Amino acid sequence: MKILLLAPHPFFQERGTPIAVRLLASVLAEQGHGVEMLCYHEGQEVDMAGVVVHRITPPAWVRGVPPGPSWQKLVCDAYMWPAAKRLAAGGRFDLVHAVEEAAFMARRLKRIYGLPYVYDMDSCMSAQIADKFPAARPLAKLWERWEAGAVRRSAGVVAVCQSLVEVAQGHDAGVPVCRLEDVSLLEQPGEPPDERLNLDGPVVMYVGNLESYQGIDLLLEGFARAGREHPSAHLAVIGGSDKDVAKYRGQAQAMGLANRAHFLGPRSPAHLGHYLAQADILVSPRTQGENTPMKIYSYLDSGRPLVATRLATHTQVLDDEISLLVEPDSQDMARGLGQLLADPEQGRALAAAARERVARHYSLEAYRRKLLTFYQGLESALERGGRP
Repeated sequence: MKILLLAPHPFFQERGTPIAVRLLASVLAEQGHGVEMLCYHEGQEVDMAGVVVHRITPPAWVRGVPPGPSWQKLVCDAYMWPAAKRLAAGGRFDLVHAVEEAAFMARRLKRIYGLPYVYDMDSCMSAQIADKFPAARPLAKLWERWEAGAVRRSAGVVAVCQSLVEVAQGHDAGVPVCRLEDVSLLEQPGEPPDERLNLDGPVVMYVGNLESYQGIDLLLEGFARAGREHPSAHLAVIGGSDKDVAKYRGQAQAMGLANRAHFLGPRSPAHLGHYLAQADILVSPRTQGENTPMKIYSYLDSGRPLVATRLATHTQVLDDEISLLVEPDSQDMARGLGQLLADPEQGRALAAAARERVARHYSLEAYRRKLLTFYQGLESALERGGRP
């Protein structure tokens, strides 16, 4: 098939959604589909065999588009719509694959040109907006209705986790849904960096952005409590903007953790395995959200035990056989960290079970199988004039 892939974000950047879209486009192209991607103006150029990349041209003052909802995204989406319409008007596409809010554009393209579309749900946008902008919560119901309409008129939905499968099926019980989880990012080509943490004692490590929903406050409080019984332990935090790093570094100093909490700033995801291998315990203290963080799959593949909050964002992938789940409060976070610091053997058992789970369900081969099975059914159904 000839596929128009609408990717409303900077491309390429080494963060969640662009990484997922690169993998999606590459796998579809590997199977002989013709893929043309429309994305934002920002990002690195990457060479993907069989994939043509088009970029929007917004005003020069729109720079630094951040993850998640923002005024920059609103401006870029306003420029993306006419560009998508021009591409669709050429008549060379069989299908639109629309990521996140691009599904609303795809719905209009279907109305104008009769192009079927797949709605790629990386998040529940109505919930995401309500969480990030509390003042906009009265609009969440309207956004939810738009989401429901986009699901109902789609040829199918690709959802990144089980909670989003349930959201899609709640809007339309008959919609075909492909649950397409992310994969481990540890198998990256290239030489690892020389950087070593060289910390004298066990290392608890967090990797990711430092947005409030990630639970860094909870992590610091839990680590401080656990550290009373394990004074040689260190906390290493990788990721975050300069502003967020400064904020949490100051918070750690105020808590007496200046010599034990280390905020390293961002590092390339291509080198993720190099840093995870220097940890003794990995942690995901997230306190909000439904979709499973992409880093979880790399955590599970790392050979290191994982402590994570017992919330839906984690438990749709994690369970007590492959991780140590804790309640989202500092006391239980301290208990979980302390338990694994005191019992490395339990940690090794959890890590071994996690690696086995990844190999069975979250490998690159499993990803290819799920996506291509869905697309084969989609192509066959569209030829018959219906849904899979």
